[in-house]
Amino acid sequence: MPMDSKDKTEKVVEKAVKVKDIKKEENTKKNKDFITSLEFALKGIQTVFEEERNMRKHVCLGGLAMLAGVVFRLNRLEWLWIFLAVFLVWIVEIINTVFENVVDMCTDHHFHPIGKKIKDMAAGAVLMTSLFAIIVGLIIFLPKLLEFFSLLTN
Repeated sequence: MPMDSKDKTEKVVEKAVKVKDIKKEENTKKNKDFITSLEFALKGIQTVFEEERNMRKHVCLGGLAMLAGVVFRLNRLEWLWIFLAVFLVWIVEIINTVFENVVDMCTDHHFHPIGKKIKDMAAGAVLMTSLFAIIVGLIIFLPKLLEFFSLLTN
């Protein structure tokens, strides 16, 4: 029984739909491998560092806290608190930058009251995390600094 043109057209359409679905599935897949994912993540961190002045400040201050940790020979628990505080500030600053960029993209860089609220709340999260880091730093370093200065004056 010969195939009529309608059957041929249906088969061609079915095949095209399948190919389209396969290509669509390939495009929505996660990164192909760990190295590619790692490259994208590192590029994201590099972008935040290059474009955000506050991130550069946080990195410098976090580096100073770690240097102070070496100088004052922190114990394991103190190091854990310092790393927690420093990395939390860095992570929240990255998330703040993400929110700022998404709001700017959605509003096409025009003012919108909800966009302002989102940006303000994200900035507030950075502020709260920074205050946490300062408190941790004071709890750990203030007694060590006081001891150091008392040795200098005696």
